[in-house]
Parts: sequence; C-alpha cells; structure tokens
Amino acid sequence: MVDVVDSATRSRMMSGIRGRNTKPEVLIRSLLHRRGFRFRLDVRELPGRPDIVLPRYRAVVLVHGCFWHGHNCALFKWPATRPEFWRAKIGRNRTNDARALAALAALGWRVAVIWECALRGASQDPQAVVDRLAAWLQDDTQSWFEARAAQQETP
Repeated sequence: MVDVVDSATRSRMMSGIRGRNTKPEVLIRSLLHRRGFRFRLDVRELPGRPDIVLPRYRAVVLVHGCFWHGHNCALFKWPATRPEFWRAKIGRNRTNDARALAALAALGWRVAVIWECALRGASQDPQAVVDRLAAWLQDDTQSWFEARAAQQETP
C-alpha cells in the first residue's frame, strides 16, 4: 500500500509524536490523582524511565502505546512502507521493554503495564482500568498488573 502523504509530510507528522505526556498517560495520571494517589513522573534513576512512579506502593506504571511497543491487538498494524526499519525499531522497543521489566523486578519494584488499547474505543472503560489499578496498588501481594483490551482470535 502506498502512503497517502508525501515523505516530507510523513516525516513532520512522525516527528511530532512524543514519548512523554501522551493522551493515554495523561488520562491515567488524572484518574489516579483524582483517587488520591500521588506519584512522580519519568524517574530517570529507574530502568526504562517509568511513566508513573508510586514510591509509597513501591510500584511503577508503564503506559504503552500499542504501535510503538508492538502490541498484538487491533490497534497495531505493521507499516507497509520501510518494513525492515519498522520491524527493527519495534523489535528494539520490545527488547528494551523486557530488559527494563526484568531490571525493575530485580530492584523490587512492582510493575503495571497499561496498553493504549485498554483505554481507547467505545467498548473500553478507562475508569474500570484505574479501578483495577488502584486495587492492585493497595494489594501488595501481587507483583504484576497488566491492562489491555480483550484479545481477539485471529483465524
């Protein structure tokens, strides 16, 4: 499939995408803050520089975009242009994610991963995701939490 915009426009569009303060991340932060949770942002001292750090609960929250982290869901589709570049890029992102998760666990941090697909779409309820996240934060027996849209069976 041919791109619908020229390469200069595509380049400008892609350069405008930022890794911090994304809509899903800001939504989760807002809902957590309303529930009384206080946190730090982008703590550079921790592996992977987690999006949200809750030191009181010894927990971190990673809000992953389905495209950039290669999630197997309806929001992810391999780009048709420059496929070798994108496979390498997203593969590196997945490797870095796995390395950061292992390092955080080794340091004793509890990790929550919230995927973009759990927050987007008419059938998704961000408030329900934050309700589950809040319960997980207050229950220190669980070491892992992941929120994502229901997996769809592929034929």
